[in-house]
Amino acid sequence: MMHGAATDPSPPHRLMIGRPELALIGITLLWGGTFLIVHQAMRHSGPLFFVGLRFGTAALMALPFALPVLRGVTQREWLAGTMIGSGIFCGYTLQTWGLQTIPSSTSAFITAAYVPLVPILQWAILRRRPRLASWIGVALAFVGLLLIAAPAEGLSLGRGEALTLVSTIAIALEIIFISLWAGRVDVARVTFIQLAVTSLLAFACMVPAGEAAPPFSWIVTLSACGLGLMTALIQLVMNWAQCSVSATRATLIYAGEPVWAGLIGWIAGERLPGSALLGGVLVVAAVIVSEIRFGRR
Repeated sequence: MMHGAATDPSPPHRLMIGRPELALIGITLLWGGTFLIVHQAMRHSGPLFFVGLRFGTAALMALPFALPVLRGVTQREWLAGTMIGSGIFCGYTLQTWGLQTIPSSTSAFITAAYVPLVPILQWAILRRRPRLASWIGVALAFVGLLLIAAPAEGLSLGRGEALTLVSTIAIALEIIFISLWAGRVDVARVTFIQLAVTSLLAFACMVPAGEAAPPFSWIVTLSACGLGLMTALIQLVMNWAQCSVSATRATLIYAGEPVWAGLIGWIAGERLPGSALLGGVLVVAAVIVSEIRFGRR
């Protein structure tokens, strides 16, 4: 949508990476740290209960920001929040479900498939054809993610892998939906609605899915509530930043998630191989290349 770029009186002096981009990089760092937390929590909880508690906490965290303006909620904002929340519910539930049976590195690799999906879905839904540089950037990011997160034994498509693969479509749609409504709705109201919708859908699906509430666990409670706080912050920043950052460029920044996840794993004692370092370089290059404009200046 690039509303900010359209009204900038001096576009030649616009920074390649401004405050919205830096904010997205920051939340991507937080995002990368969630894989390990969720993987550990799945030893003590089912995926639907955990997602419901996580996003219910996030909705409560976002409520104080939305409460002063909640009375003015519009039909468009209800629709936007429901669409985005449904995408979040499907994406996070399937990904969390998959993490019960596959290692986090495999999950990160498969999740990276949403990178090339975004410009394709953006083309199909918004009729916004990606530029050549965007395709090159997406290709570089995807190759980089392969090098970062691909397990040494290769990819085998079992139940957990299949669930995670389907989740990438929902994650890509979430980013498209945010971009679709950015600048046309109130950020605080829509953020609260989408988080609440995600939580309600997760809890509502527990009965038909046959998932029982787990016994009380401090690990589950602290993990879900901590992630809820992070999730509220992430969603608020995503909705704010994507008012001026294109969906494709935002996706390339989000592609750094496995990079941060790999670094966090290295700090925790895991060794980062040379191929992963090369992958990180390719992801950084993807962000830069995506800004190159061919043809007229």
